[in-house]
Amino acid sequence: MKSKLPRIFIILLGIGFLINLLQSYFTPLIFDEAYYWHFAENMSWGYFDHPPMVALLIKISSFFFDGELGIRFMSCILSTATLFILWKTIDNPKKKDYVVHFFVLAYSMTLLNAYGFFTLPDTPLLFFTSLLLYVYKRFIEKPTLFWGLIMGITMAGLMYSKYHAALVIIFILLSNLKLVFNKYAWLSVFVALLCYIPHFIWLSQNEFVTINYHLFDRPNDPYDFKKYTLGYFVNLVALFGLTFPWVYWALFKTKANDKFTRALLFLVYGVLIFFFISSFNRRIQTQWIIVISIPLIVIVFRFMMENEIVKKWIYRMGLVNIAIILYLRIGLVYEPMSPIYYETHGNIELAKDVKDRVGDMPLVFENSYRRAPMFAFYSGNNTYSLNNESYRLNQYSIDDSESKVQHQRILYLSGRASDADETFTKSDGGNMYGRYIDNFESFRKLKTLMEEPVDFKVGQEQIFQLYNPYDFPIDLNKLKFNVAYMTDFKIVRDKLPIKPILKNPTITSIGAKDTLTYTFKFPKPVELKDPKYVRIGVMENGMNYGINGKNAKIK
Repeated sequence: MKSKLPRIFIILLGIGFLINLLQSYFTPLIFDEAYYWHFAENMSWGYFDHPPMVALLIKISSFFFDGELGIRFMSCILSTATLFILWKTIDNPKKKDYVVHFFVLAYSMTLLNAYGFFTLPDTPLLFFTSLLLYVYKRFIEKPTLFWGLIMGITMAGLMYSKYHAALVIIFILLSNLKLVFNKYAWLSVFVALLCYIPHFIWLSQNEFVTINYHLFDRPNDPYDFKKYTLGYFVNLVALFGLTFPWVYWALFKTKANDKFTRALLFLVYGVLIFFFISSFNRRIQTQWIIVISIPLIVIVFRFMMENEIVKKWIYRMGLVNIAIILYLRIGLVYEPMSPIYYETHGNIELAKDVKDRVGDMPLVFENSYRRAPMFAFYSGNNTYSLNNESYRLNQYSIDDSESKVQHQRILYLSGRASDADETFTKSDGGNMYGRYIDNFESFRKLKTLMEEPVDFKVGQEQIFQLYNPYDFPIDLNKLKFNVAYMTDFKIVRDKLPIKPILKNPTITSIGAKDTLTYTFKFPKPVELKDPKYVRIGVMENGMNYGINGKNAKIK
């Protein structure tokens, strides 16, 4: 850290930071950023989809700026710091002669550019991965109490960023199993777990909702080679654009001559192999593997300084990448220059159109945890996503957003034209429809519980329990029930109404924090002859059935 930074390094790093600031200011939010802004409006030690680091970054950014920059400012800081840390991690006296090549390599990586200003969980994941690699390098050079503490804190920051952090930590550990005999390495693990206790407590208090959803309740599709495995390899190309042949060639030619290089290689190959195997089970999203960009910058840059051919072609193709990326980045702001319709386009105008017609009226979106926060950000209205059985659970399923729209006149927004009072035209040419509800009332937090495994047979009697988590009683006459039959992949094929019978038929309401027991008979499936999972849903006040129970496995 004592060596002086080359002037050209400071200039190019500063140019990148300035471009990201300008991009942050002028680019409307993407849907995920609006969703994470919703997280930050209610700070917590955890959220339905992710740990809390992304919300913390947004909250800190909001102390400095308003608007979009008030969401993205810390991302600009972290992305700049990431490149600085990577530069400091590379111990090669020749590197000062290749500063421009370093930035061409880094700035030509497609998603690394996006996370230079977008505020997403991957932004802190990339920062803390680079920091952990730097700290680990110093630790293996001099394993002391100081570096053990710093490594533990860094691992905690990594885990608070995204659950994929576990892969980074595990593969670095596997690269050097002698760490199990190092007391300071154990200290770092203890510090990391100690720092992570608040999130463990949050998970426990929320019934491990995040883990249960991602590992057990999330719908999937049958294996499709093109969509899954071939799509995975397409993502490997998309990460690096036109430079990908030389990036992977440099990886292939790099040998583990020291512990640090071994860690870099274990991290890259470990992530690649893990998600290759996963591609036989589910579609791999590009951002899931972006973490390999961090060790690959170190690996490829070191290789470029030793190999003239790779250096020349990455420099040439990297400049082409950068030109294409800059064009696309302008298109995010200025729609006429965009070759495709992108989600940054049209949301401000659409939110203004809705605001002009309904004023401060609360907005309830059907099945859209994306549009609900986007409209809340740009219109200032209270919003809520009413999730039904055709959608998925999300943060709106567990926070207090529902309570803020109850018993009010609201505009219910969906993609259905039936009974619409208002029609709004989106910038992509599609329509969004709204109907007014004078006294909106929903009970989406009601829980239905069945013991597993379920003994399924058409006409057979089954017991389930209804739990009311609210602090007020609910009139049972407002509720109806259905049963959903699902495939092996938890895809709903049949949704059939049922008329369950109360164990105590004299009861007319369910009290606050109370549980009632029902019995019903399984109706005959229409489409799915051999269901593998079953779930009980609740309809309130004539709305669509909700996701109120677990996907219970059938014997």
